[in-house]
Amino acid sequence: MQGLIMDYQLTIPAILRRAEQLFGDREIVSRQPDRSIQRYTYGDCIRRARKLGVALKSLGVGRGDRVATLCWNHYRHLEAYYGIPSSGAVVHTLNLRLHPDDLAYVANHAGDTVVIVDKVLLGLLEKFRERAPFKHVIVAGDGSDVPDGMLDYEVLLSSVQNSDDESPEIDERAAAVMCYTSGTTGRPKGVLYSHRAIALHTLASALTMTLDIREADTVLAVVPMFHANAWGLPFTCAMVGAKQVCPGPHLDPKSLLELFESERVTISAGVPTIWLGLLQALDAEPRKYDLSAMRKLIVGGAAVPESMIRGFQERHGLSIVHAWGMTEMAPLGTVANLSSDMAKESKDTQYALRAKQGLPAPFVEIRARGEDGLVEWNGNSMGELEVRGPWVANGYYDASDSGDRFTEDGWFKTGDIVSIDAKGFVEIRDRAKDLIKSGGEWISSVALENALMGHPAVAEAAVVAAPHPKWQECPVAVVVLKSGQSARPEDLTTHLAQSFPRWWLPHTIEMVAEIPRTSAGKVQKSALRERFKGWTATDDPKAD
Repeated sequence: MQGLIMDYQLTIPAILRRAEQLFGDREIVSRQPDRSIQRYTYGDCIRRARKLGVALKSLGVGRGDRVATLCWNHYRHLEAYYGIPSSGAVVHTLNLRLHPDDLAYVANHAGDTVVIVDKVLLGLLEKFRERAPFKHVIVAGDGSDVPDGMLDYEVLLSSVQNSDDESPEIDERAAAVMCYTSGTTGRPKGVLYSHRAIALHTLASALTMTLDIREADTVLAVVPMFHANAWGLPFTCAMVGAKQVCPGPHLDPKSLLELFESERVTISAGVPTIWLGLLQALDAEPRKYDLSAMRKLIVGGAAVPESMIRGFQERHGLSIVHAWGMTEMAPLGTVANLSSDMAKESKDTQYALRAKQGLPAPFVEIRARGEDGLVEWNGNSMGELEVRGPWVANGYYDASDSGDRFTEDGWFKTGDIVSIDAKGFVEIRDRAKDLIKSGGEWISSVALENALMGHPAVAEAAVVAAPHPKWQECPVAVVVLKSGQSARPEDLTTHLAQSFPRWWLPHTIEMVAEIPRTSAGKVQKSALRERFKGWTATDDPKAD
């Protein structure tokens, strides 16, 4: 027997109907490339998004066709996020930080027929346009000097006279959004999200136990809209009616802090490198900006050191909320919100918990698998995290060689080595490929990195494995010091020795000006491993 419930389709148009009807006058603010501020409402945005869908149909874009965006975070990109999937097509966000060769590959692999590009990014487009399958190029800008053979975004929208009844019925399992991984271990891989996945992810993201986004909030997504759906924030904000602030291409600490203050931002989200820069700026001028409206800074994309969480909280009264996810998960997986029991613990214990990855979001199921099978949830046993849920990918787009990322019973293998405690709190110990095996024993690069960044002179740190003649592998570290600070490698070794056994200590610590990063802002450990490939280790008794 089946229930007598309407077969209501969980789709992006359903989210937008709610936003338009209930929150049509809520504001969307964008900082333009020239630093000017553009303001309008959800009602304006959704009406223009419908026009975009109609205009794309006039260019021959049909159901399931891929429309690429090569844009920063701004109101026209939001219109593409909303309008393209609402028309039945698929929005494919191109990561503008990828190499042009990778962009050409991704555009061809996805089969993009149209690209919407920021005028300020035309130079990047020209580096791969001839190798891409675009039939039409639509330029989003100020409407002047659009190159021959390209279409102006505003002129295209103005050509649509009526779009009120143009939203088609869409099956919730139809494709809506396409994102590609950053390709750190090979070619980027495509993840194809359904309307249903986006809708359920949106509902779960708004919950108090996850990101806790409310109608009264003003949300600034520093995380790019071309990276993992901007963590779903454009859809979640629309569903709850939260004001959105788009920073455009201006992501330096000063520009962000100015927007936080002027727009009274309550929630912002980005990768640790963004917050590291902001923390340094606030430390340098602690009373310059009024951030009293800020409820929390959501941090994901890489592990957050406890020292950063403490720095924001204790020196500036700002709360860091640590989240974890993946492109393959749309991307929300876990959030380190403290339970009522955890909130009764000591401050030191609470900080340690907040530096972990936290509890899984509703409908995200987790388990960890070691060499001998599934591991116990005791907070110590480690294994590779496996997940499943309604917004977790079950395969990559047009990729026949990805079967090794999924278990026989259909769980996704994340590649993260974790422990899970008795209450389900997840702690990522390392990426499987980043664990260091020295003399048959495992060393966590993440633990060493977080400890190094706990030193008052250290801004950033990365630890990788280097070859060792006796132990096969040993840890080595690169460190970026804070401006105006100094520390010797032996000072940092002494600092680490307070927390780790001698054989864990890095065999060398190099001071560098910057650490190489991927297009998603993560440390590019493959480049560091290559750097130390020919390095000759010595049997330092302190480290062995």
